[in-house]
Amino acid sequence: MKNHLLHKAYDPEEFRSMAHQLVDQLADHLGNTTQEKSEKTITWNTPKDEHEFWSDYLKNGDSKELFPEVLKHTIHIHHPKYMGHQVAPPLPISSLSAIVASVLNNGMAVYEMGMAPTAMERIITDFICKKIGYDSKSNGFLTSGGTLANLTALLSARKVKLSHNVWNEGHSERLGIMVSEEAHYCVDRAARIMGLGEDGIIKIPANKDFTLDTKLLETYYLKAQNAGIKIFAIIGSAPSTSTGIFDDLEAIAKFSQKHDLWFHVDGAHGGATIFSKTYRYMVKGIEMADSVVIDGHKMMMMPALTTALLFKDGTNSHTTFSQKADYLLEQSVEEDWYNLAKRTFECTKTMMSLHWFTLLKTYGEAIFDDNVTTLYNLGHQFAEIIKENKSFEIAVEPMSNIVCFRYVDKSLDDKSLNRINEKVRHALLEEGEFYIVQTKLRGIHYLRTTLMNPFTTPSHLKDLLDKIKTLADSIISQPKDT
Repeated sequence: MKNHLLHKAYDPEEFRSMAHQLVDQLADHLGNTTQEKSEKTITWNTPKDEHEFWSDYLKNGDSKELFPEVLKHTIHIHHPKYMGHQVAPPLPISSLSAIVASVLNNGMAVYEMGMAPTAMERIITDFICKKIGYDSKSNGFLTSGGTLANLTALLSARKVKLSHNVWNEGHSERLGIMVSEEAHYCVDRAARIMGLGEDGIIKIPANKDFTLDTKLLETYYLKAQNAGIKIFAIIGSAPSTSTGIFDDLEAIAKFSQKHDLWFHVDGAHGGATIFSKTYRYMVKGIEMADSVVIDGHKMMMMPALTTALLFKDGTNSHTTFSQKADYLLEQSVEEDWYNLAKRTFECTKTMMSLHWFTLLKTYGEAIFDDNVTTLYNLGHQFAEIIKENKSFEIAVEPMSNIVCFRYVDKSLDDKSLNRINEKVRHALLEEGEFYIVQTKLRGIHYLRTTLMNPFTTPSHLKDLLDKIKTLADSIISQPKDT
């Protein structure tokens, strides 16, 4: 290679040296976070200051110190005091599968561009289908995140349940889906992308415990029908993102069968409950769904993004995007499962199946049971800790590892408490020891934890409450105009 810069950039010995150094740095990072040698979960910086730092670093920073600087400026989700978003602290071995995938860079649009990961993907999706309770007619594939998977499932539903071919002919009739008001916003987004509009998203009110009120399904279905809206699908949350509460999937399934609707389960977060011997009962009815979404990068300890979309009838897993691309795709009389560009929204797709296959081969499915059960147990333990502390209350009895709660003071009204809890959350962010998020439920501001880290213990959770109480007391004691 004549170009010296390209030669150096591709040099295997240069890569070997850099990779060894980086692995040592990452191993130290894992030790510092999981064993709490690092005091902070996040070193907070404003968007403006962070942008200025990296703008200057691009011009003046030392390239050899790039990765250590990235570690300093990012959130540490392997830290036991990370309790924020629904993102897994990935198993260390998955970083190795990520390196392999990045170096090989098999695009996987067609079989010859990803032979091993394509075969692995079929094996993994068949395995998950069996765990759901599907029979041998089921099938599925992996795709880039729950948002895209939910959109794909609804596109499949529309294709199957409508009498005409919307993909080729478009549509002029008013179409709609039914979903809980507590469902993840990506379902709303998917419906709008499909052109259903606001009227086509039939949001069913939730019960006091934030589950979809199945007693209202008939009423809302008939109301939509009388308004000229053709309902073709209904979605069950497993669980709702805000509260971690599972809908009654069995009741929704029976309703969908009665009205010949496509039943889809958004199990991006909690679909992995199928692996837990202790909590499997919470997704009773999932086996009746026409399609299910499960994120590997949430409860299954993989790096983002990798999501499984599973279909009860495998035929529907490879007909949603039917179109012809002669330069890429051979025509086949058999089910063309191995040419993934026919089946997924993506054409080029990362070797995400390698993460699933590596974890399953190395640790077996028991590790998924251990993780889900451990974290759900921790959610229930945290609820009990909160209920024993008079300075706090939970929003709803948790069903998973998502726990919503707030600081309370009987002398203050809800408006004042909303303000205090919001300020507490921001103070925690700036302090950086703990990382939690927030949500608003029926006008009440709650602090929200998603206990994703198996290194988190009840002791950490008690410390969190102590920290919140100290911050809240300090805020209350401040003059009102500050």
